Amino acid sequence: MQEEHPISGIPTPDPSYSPERVVSIQVDGLAENDDPFENAGIGTAYNFASPANRRATGPFDRFVRMVKGPQYAPMVDHVEATTGPVERDGGSAEQRVTLTGPDGRTVTYVFGLSEQSGGPFEGCWLTDRVLVE
Repeated sequence: MQEEHPISGIPTPDPSYSPERVVSIQVDGLAENDDPFENAGIGTAYNFASPANRRATGPFDRFVRMVKGPQYAPMVDHVEATTGPVERDGGSAEQRVTLTGPDGRTVTYVFGLSEQSGGPFEGCWLTDRVLVE
């Protein structure tokens, strides 16, 4: 059975979105993870993961476990987000996002994105990695 990607009913990549907008969509989704359905926020992040990222972290149920694990748990249902400027270099971009999790723990993540060439997401900015700073 082929896994559904992108997951429908939540935001999906669009070539009109800037790197900053792509990060914002994911961060906003994760703030309300279970709206409009369980793990919709994590699903939004999965929708914006690059094909290489999904190959490394998927399928979706494995991706959910990873995001809910200790390293990324503060992202889920976070109560505050502070974003830094996007640093763009041609077809790649980075943005720092500091999140305060529901338990009060603050973590800074670095979103690394690339503009896709070829394939179904041609021209879309997608997330290659999210690292803890």
